[in-house]
Amino acid sequence: MQRVCFQLQVRPDRMAEYRQRHAAVWPDMLQALHETGWHNYSLFLREDGLLIGYVETPDLAAAQAGMAATEVNARWQAEMAEFFVDLDGAAPDTGFVQLTEVFHLEDQLADLAASPATPPAAAPTTEK
Repeated sequence: MQRVCFQLQVRPDRMAEYRQRHAAVWPDMLQALHETGWHNYSLFLREDGLLIGYVETPDLAAAQAGMAATEVNARWQAEMAEFFVDLDGAAPDTGFVQLTEVFHLEDQLADLAASPATPPAAAPTTEK
């Protein structure tokens, strides 16, 4: 399962309406997301408009392609595009900046459990 984190920038003057629209997403949009592989999907909005999204999916490209093939996604993306800055004509669901994952607790714990017992690495010292 791929864990994907991305960012977009919501226009400051549209944040209240953006929140309102996401408080009651269309039922057919919710169903389409679920059916095309968007799982554990969350959006987080900072007061300055920074939007962080997180989704788990077997394949991001396939999930995006699946949504692109739906009529409801075309309607949703057309309505949502006006809320964002710096998309340069891209739809919000393809114009986001994907962040690189650098740490995941469960992965490291699983690696630790699978490896032979080794002493923990020493913490760096500040002595000179």
